[in-house]
Amino acid sequence: MKRSLLATVAAVGIFLVVQLGALALVEPFMDAGYQAVDDPGDPTNSLLYIGAIVVITGVMLAAIKLGVDRFIQALIVFASVLIAFYVFSVVLPAVIVVGGVDVVAAVAAIGLGVALLVYPEWYVIDSVGIVMGAGAAGLFGISFGLLPAIVLLVALAVYDAISVYGTEHMLTLASGVMDLRLPIVLVIPLTLSYSFLEEEGPESLEGEPESERLEADADADAEDGDADADQVVERDALFIGLGDAIVPTILVASAAFFRPGGAPLLEVPGIALTVPALGAMIGTIAGLLALLGLVLKGRAHAGLPLLNGGAIAGYLLGAAIAGITVVDALGLSPYL
Repeated sequence: MKRSLLATVAAVGIFLVVQLGALALVEPFMDAGYQAVDDPGDPTNSLLYIGAIVVITGVMLAAIKLGVDRFIQALIVFASVLIAFYVFSVVLPAVIVVGGVDVVAAVAAIGLGVALLVYPEWYVIDSVGIVMGAGAAGLFGISFGLLPAIVLLVALAVYDAISVYGTEHMLTLASGVMDLRLPIVLVIPLTLSYSFLEEEGPESLEGEPESERLEADADADAEDGDADADQVVERDALFIGLGDAIVPTILVASAAFFRPGGAPLLEVPGIALTVPALGAMIGTIAGLLALLGLVLKGRAHAGLPLLNGGAIAGYLLGAAIAGITVVDALGLSPYL
């Protein structure tokens, strides 16, 4: 029970850090001109992003099949450095600028990339993952209006369910990249002596969902899948897919930045927060607790259906509390 409680508290803490980080970054990102699209209210932006996910997944599966795992490593490390640069460029003072490049931010971001390659211990993975999570959610939050964000969350929840319960292709992807020790997962140690560098690798995750959802081991002898929580947390660590933290937080950031119905900002120092955004945060955490309850009973599940569903439900409830109509909350006003 102590391990189960530790896993729950740590997972909730990580999600909250990613959410608060994204909320702190939305306005600085916008001021820096980091909005990725010309029309953030266009719902086709979501379809393009989903298409990109499918293509990237296919490329990574092909790389695994061809035995070029280092290509995947280079791709993810590059993405980590790029997103970290965006974050550091608005967080750290630009004391040295050469050719329009913030040297301090660039050096800090490259330093994280080097750390991933040289010593990818769990706390390095988690630190980079949190920076990536907050940065990615903030960037997407200011680039996806309310309707595109909701469309994105619904579509990715469906895709996640299909990839786990249907095609299971994400299982192949997970087993191929886990041993590369990359921030595709956030690692929650359950023992003081745990070392991610000594993790057995993908074999220890056999038969579980891929890196875009929380994973846990059931007792190897519990063939019926009904192992209790103590058996599940006999392993030394649990893993939360970084995507599980990022995707629902996109709606949190979008609700804070685009402010449905002109919802006023709450007086919270350092972050942009509205009641609908707060509702999305609470809904995400509720979905996370439900997911943990299932996983810690030995039942592996796709994470995004619960997480995204909780985020959307919480957002709509928060909008209702703030007196915002459903039409405005869903971003449908321009189409009616």
